[in-house]
Amino acid sequence: MTHSVLFIPGDGIGPEVMAQARRVVERINETRGAGFALTEAQMGLDAWKATGLPLSDETIVAAKAADAVLFGAVGGDEEIPRKLRRERGLLRLRREMGLYANLRPVKAHDALLDSTSLKERVARGVDLMIVRELSSGVYFGEPRGIETLPNGKRRAVDTQLYTEEEIERVARDAFHLARTRRGMVASVAKSNVMETGRLWRDVVTALHAAEFPDVALRHVLSDNFAMQIIRDPRQFDVAVMDNLFGDLLSDASAMISGSLGMLPSASLGTADSNGRRPALYEPVHGSAPDIAGKGIANPIAAILSVAMMLRHSFAMEADAALIEKAVAEALEGGARTADLYVQGGVQPLTTAGMGDAILARMEALGA
Repeated sequence: MTHSVLFIPGDGIGPEVMAQARRVVERINETRGAGFALTEAQMGLDAWKATGLPLSDETIVAAKAADAVLFGAVGGDEEIPRKLRRERGLLRLRREMGLYANLRPVKAHDALLDSTSLKERVARGVDLMIVRELSSGVYFGEPRGIETLPNGKRRAVDTQLYTEEEIERVARDAFHLARTRRGMVASVAKSNVMETGRLWRDVVTALHAAEFPDVALRHVLSDNFAMQIIRDPRQFDVAVMDNLFGDLLSDASAMISGSLGMLPSASLGTADSNGRRPALYEPVHGSAPDIAGKGIANPIAAILSVAMMLRHSFAMEADAALIEKAVAEALEGGARTADLYVQGGVQPLTTAGMGDAILARMEALGA
C-alpha cells in the first residue's frame, strides 16, 4: 500500500533539516518496505518570489490530499508583506487542513543532561507531552488590528475566543493520549482571571467526568505551570492548554531537552470516515535565518518529527521507536550539533554529519 508524504522545506534552515528528515524517510522506504510516495511543494520566501504568494492554492490542495505533510520552517524574512505572511502563511495552512491538536513531546535524554539549563536531578527522566490547541484562541480571534484613536495615539486589539466544542475536542485527544502513557492530564489555563480560562476549566472538568474518569485530572494555572516545569517537570505526563499558552510554555519546556532543535511536533485534525486524520509534522524551532545556509542546524527535531509521523499517521510503532532509539544512541555516542553543549576540544557536527550519525545507528539497529 502506498502512502503519500508531502515535503514542504520552507525558509531558513527548513530545507537543511528537511533534507536529513527525507534521508530517514527514504531509508525506511528502502529497508522496511514502507511504500511512501514522496513529493515536494514550496512555501515561504521562494514561493512568494515565484508566485507572489507565500502559500499557493496548489500547495494547499497537495497538503490536503497527502496522507501526511512534513514541514520545515517559515519566517524570518521581512521581504514578504506582513498581511500576506499572516493570511497566506502557516496559519492558513493549518486552518485549511483543519489541524486543531498540536502534540509537542518533551524528553530529557540522559546524554544531554549537560545541555539543559536545569540541574541534572530536576531534568533526568522528564517525559512530558504538551497538547496545544492550534486552530482558535487569540491567534485567530476577531476583532483584531491596530487603530488610531482621536487623540492620535494607536490602540491594538487581539481577541481571545473559544467555543465549548473547540476546547472539548483537544481535551479529548489529551485524555486519549494519557491512557497510552501514565494516565495523567494537567489542564492548563488562566481560569482565575480570563473568561476563556473559566470556560476551559468547566469544559475539561465535564468531559473528564463523562468519558475519562480512569484518567487523573488536575487543573493548573498557566503561570504556576511555568514555575512547575522549572521546579519539578517530572510531575507532569500530558498537559493540555490553549493556543497562546501552548506556544509559550512548550518553547520554554524545550530547554529541558537542551535545545529547541530537539523538539518535534505533530499537528492533527479530525479523522474522516476511514480513520484518516489530516496531519502535519514539523520541528518546533523556527527558520533561524542567522544560521541558515551554514550547515550547522540541528536536524534531530525534524528527524523525530518523522518518527511522530510513523506513529500517528501510519501506526508504524516499531519503526518510530527505532528512529527514536537511533537518535538516542547517536547522542550517547557523543554526536552533537553546535546548539548542544559540546565538551572542550570536540568539534560539533554539521547538519549532514548529525544525519550521518543517526542513519549509521539506524543501520546498526536493522534499518
